[in-house]
Amino acid sequence: MASLKDLRNRIASVKATQKITKAMQMVAAAKLRRAQEAAEAARPYSQRMGAVLANITQAVGSNGDGPALMTGTGKDDVHLLVVCTAERGLCGGFNSQISRLARDHARKLQAEGKTVKIITVGKKGYDILRRDFSALIVDRIELRDVKTIGFANADAIARKVITLFNQGGFDVCTLFYSEFKSVISQIPTAQQIIPAAAPAEAEGEGAGGAVYEYEPEPGEILSDLIPRNISVQIFRALLENAAGEMGAKMSAMDNATRNAGDMINRLTITYNRQRQAQITKELIEIISGAEAL
Repeated sequence: MASLKDLRNRIASVKATQKITKAMQMVAAAKLRRAQEAAEAARPYSQRMGAVLANITQAVGSNGDGPALMTGTGKDDVHLLVVCTAERGLCGGFNSQISRLARDHARKLQAEGKTVKIITVGKKGYDILRRDFSALIVDRIELRDVKTIGFANADAIARKVITLFNQGGFDVCTLFYSEFKSVISQIPTAQQIIPAAAPAEAEGEGAGGAVYEYEPEPGEILSDLIPRNISVQIFRALLENAAGEMGAKMSAMDNATRNAGDMINRLTITYNRQRQAQITKELIEIISGAEAL
């Protein structure tokens, strides 16, 4: 059984940890509002970009005249997985859920005889995936030094992906991230970005069979629009991840603070009982000694 000194030291240690988790919870709550606003503000632009892309794709038709980023290579033998996770931990199962989705997808592709390549965005995703797929990771990108995620960060990642595609490095690219729903709900999501998976019909665009004329030609517009759309989708994924990370961290630190409080109560009860037992034992010894005299 632990001594009274050991119990006091442990209670003090848990109290110090509780202060840290409480502070981290408050920091995450402060950052969550800004991250949530940024993620929600990016969604309409991303959806509108998809709508415009769908309309122009319909104008090009299925004649195969579109750019390679839209039509693909005609094969699906080599798959690139861009896995976006957080740079830091202490956010519950946020990182592991995204990595698990990517891992299951990679194993499914390998079972079908496909070649898989992985680019990790975020330190935690790399740490998790390298255990099973270290040989498949072709590049790793860390944004630890970036205080606020900007479009330039997403555009740099998109350029690397497009360059690898132009070099014949893969046929299909899938983006993995966690879509923010609420503080306690983040949904791991897989989105194909190459070839561009445009929606069948754009919402509010081209309704009623309207015909559009494009200047310059639709193919030229797509050549510029699709790379930008890839950057936009990656940027949205990074913003969704940032909001999801803060929400998951806030929830995890709140649970840790509550658990620390429960542990302090249990240790305090154990300390008081042991202290009372020690006092009772000393009193019995004193009384027994007095009676012996």
